[in-house]
Parts: sequence; C-alpha cells; structure tokens
Amino acid sequence: MLSTPHGYALLRSVLKSERLRVGLRQSALAKRLGKPQSYIAKIEVGERRLDLLEFIDLCDAIGCSPTRILRTLRSRDLNTLDLFGSDK
Repeated sequence: MLSTPHGYALLRSVLKSERLRVGLRQSALAKRLGKPQSYIAKIEVGERRLDLLEFIDLCDAIGCSPTRILRTLRSRDLNTLDLFGSDK
C-alpha cells in the first residue's frame, strides 16, 4: 500500500531524483511553478504533501511524465527505485 510513510518517502525521492536528473535547482523549479523555493524544499523533506493536481503541475515543471512516476510507484518495492523506467 502506497499511502504509508514509506510510500510518501518513495514519491519524494523519485520526484527529487527527477529534478536533479534534469539539472534543476529547487529555486528554478519553484520559479517555474510561481512558488517560493521553500515550497519545493518542504515537499522534498516531507513537511508538505502534494495533492493530485499539484503533483501533475510539479511533473510538468520538471519535464517528467506523471504516468511514468505513478507506474514507478506502483511497480517498485518501497525499498528500491526505478527512476528511468519506460513510459510504455
């Protein structure tokens, strides 16, 4: 079940890894979203959760597929990550 602390930690880890993979700083990502840098920092450390629409906006701002991120979460053991899986 993903709606556990481990599931949220996995989501945060995947999103942060995607941000870093494309070379975005927290401040640059926040600017794309029209938010302060602290918004991204709070998400990445678990002080703030995302709702579905915020998740989609964040993925769009990073340039990653929300579908791929969701598939990664559904397919992975909570102790491992598959950050670069196929969208197919």
